[in-house]
Amino acid sequence: MIIETTGLRKSFKSRVGRETKTVEAVRGVDLQVAEGEIFGFLGPNGAGKTTTLRMLATLIVPDEGDATIAGASVRKQPGEVRRRIGYVAQGGSTWEGSSAREELVLQARLYGMPKAEAQRRTAEAIEAFQLAEFANRKSGTYSGGQRRRVDIALGIIHAPKVVFLDEPTTGLDPQSRAHMWDEVRRLRAEGMTVFITTHYLDEADVLCDRVAIMDHGLIVTEGTPVDLKREVAGDVVTLGVNGATQQALKLLDGQPYVRKYETPEGGGLRLYVDDGSAAIPHILRTLDGEGIALASIELHRPSLDDVFLTKTGRSLREE
Repeated sequence: MIIETTGLRKSFKSRVGRETKTVEAVRGVDLQVAEGEIFGFLGPNGAGKTTTLRMLATLIVPDEGDATIAGASVRKQPGEVRRRIGYVAQGGSTWEGSSAREELVLQARLYGMPKAEAQRRTAEAIEAFQLAEFANRKSGTYSGGQRRRVDIALGIIHAPKVVFLDEPTTGLDPQSRAHMWDEVRRLRAEGMTVFITTHYLDEADVLCDRVAIMDHGLIVTEGTPVDLKREVAGDVVTLGVNGATQQALKLLDGQPYVRKYETPEGGGLRLYVDDGSAAIPHILRTLDGEGIALASIELHRPSLDDVFLTKTGRSLREE
């Protein structure tokens, strides 16, 4: 495994009024990431994803536990870890007054490359990430999608074994997101291991070989998107019942076609059934017989959000 973590923990002090409280951001994380895979780290804001990522990137020191990245310990060999990884932060790293070409050359030189080598690597990155059209303009003129492409080019200019991408498509339009997905796939095709944090479920489903879902500082489940969705077998019927959730639940709970149910925090009722097309007529007759009017009814296959809901009791989309 190219990334292995054991018992990672991190707490922070938080002042509330006159009191100082300890907040456990990461409460014991064990992960294994195989070389050459795209690994997705899912969870709502505040779940501990970025704190875990920053520990792996040696930007903060774990309170407990350790991790090895490409054979180097984040505790004992942080300098060696930094040479073997690339890190692309959520906020970006471009300077308004510098061009992409200038920043790429500088980044390569900071990793100890001779000037000629840095310029060669920069030219390769500009071509690979399709930056030529704007590479000599100041970064302050770039669009959001252009900035993120430059950010990732900066993160991999030294050809790391692992690249960490923290929410790489947040704020991007659909076309820029799709282009970013292509770039991530290209990095994997070139042999790089990509560790990506995201709260976009479609992104994880489309891109990632395996995913881990984090909530309240803990890993709640891990596996391939297909395997995780398979755990939530059958179809999902979501009902909007105009505030009559409990009344509808009393009628439907225990029906032979309902295997389990959830009551999302946003209201309504979510039913897990073997065959949605067969169950819906029964549901409609049952509710109509008691005078419960439906505001909405939806049928869909299980998604990663259903996995998250099953594991945590709430929907990641609600975040």
